[in-house]
Amino acid sequence: MIEHQKGGLVPHPDREVILAEVHARPFAPIETPRRLLHFAFLTNAAQAAADRDALARFCSERGVTPPAEGAKHHRARLAEIGLRWEQHSEFTTYSWELPSPERSAFVPTAIDLQHPMHELPQPGPHLVSIDLHLLPAIGAGELDAIFDPASLAASLVDNASAIAATDFRVNPGGFVRILLLDRELTSSRSGALTQRLLEIETYRTLALLGLPEAQRIGPSVRATEETLVRIASTMTATEGLVSDNALLDEMTALAARLESEAASTNYRFGASRAYDNIVQQRLIAIGETPHAGWPTLAAFLSRRMAPAMRTCQMLQERQTDLSRKLARAANLLRTRVDVALEQQNRDLLAAMNERTRLQLRLQQTVEGLSVAAIGYYVVSLFGYLAKGAKDAGFLPIDVGVATALFVPVALIGVWSAVRRIRRGHSEES
Repeated sequence: MIEHQKGGLVPHPDREVILAEVHARPFAPIETPRRLLHFAFLTNAAQAAADRDALARFCSERGVTPPAEGAKHHRARLAEIGLRWEQHSEFTTYSWELPSPERSAFVPTAIDLQHPMHELPQPGPHLVSIDLHLLPAIGAGELDAIFDPASLAASLVDNASAIAATDFRVNPGGFVRILLLDRELTSSRSGALTQRLLEIETYRTLALLGLPEAQRIGPSVRATEETLVRIASTMTATEGLVSDNALLDEMTALAARLESEAASTNYRFGASRAYDNIVQQRLIAIGETPHAGWPTLAAFLSRRMAPAMRTCQMLQERQTDLSRKLARAANLLRTRVDVALEQQNRDLLAAMNERTRLQLRLQQTVEGLSVAAIGYYVVSLFGYLAKGAKDAGFLPIDVGVATALFVPVALIGVWSAVRRIRRGHSEES
């Protein structure tokens, strides 16, 4: 039983961490107009630790509080520039909040290539670059003049208090541009909305990392399916332990290759599903309604992104189904091999039994001959003894008669001795 601490209850060791998690990454209020440059980099554990150290040096050199040891998120203010840094399970993000230039600067210019990220070492492989402008909705102009009309998605968001638009295309500076037009947003709602839009694009890109993996293993999975069909057909057309063992070896190698591929792709496909779920949650959270006849972000992504996610899901399901089929076929073939081996063992035991029976009969024959041969020598020796006794006057009857009478006695004695010896050997074994 747990005793109470003095003055209170004994807390669970993870209680503070659990309670603080829901407040770990709060939305920061943002005033209109602003510009946000958002970057995401894939990072492993070593890269994440090195990146945290690099950010700590960056902040210390500028007189700003650095991130705490082991921190997963940090905010800093550098004059007019705000920084939001976060580390996730496999990626790290930097969000820079900049004063927004004139509205015309939303069109790509050379200044897009100059951003604070150049002052920090790259944490890992670069994946996401987003240029988000938060501007007043007054005089916004035509969206199709800013974005590619063929890929434009625009919608009223947050109870029609803003307009969000993007074409999901990369501009010459390497950024995907998002325009958020403020109709009646508060600063806190602006912060939440911009963060969700950044997350939609970030997680959309991360989710699509599974597509190249699916395209890479697609031919291998198809080849495995064809090989399994061929093996199954061969199983029905061939018989014999040699051919079955050859098929079983081939099937085992095929299963090993399939399991190796599945192990290398399961994490990526699982992560893609999780990221896609986050995208769908964020799309629901921004509360879209159609605007000016353009497709909403959710409608655009469902047409372009959903097929890729279905491809990943289909490849993973094919791998799982193939693994089950291979296991069933291998069990069936292994059973057939076991039956053939049992039949071979049965035939071998029958042959051994027959040889043992023949050996027993041969042994009995040899024993009979042995009794006769030994009896002959014993009778011969008795004959010499009888002749000597006759010559000495100790034997009153004829030597031939005495020898003849001794023959049955000798044979019975030798037979009894051989039988006792054989019984003794049987008891010892």
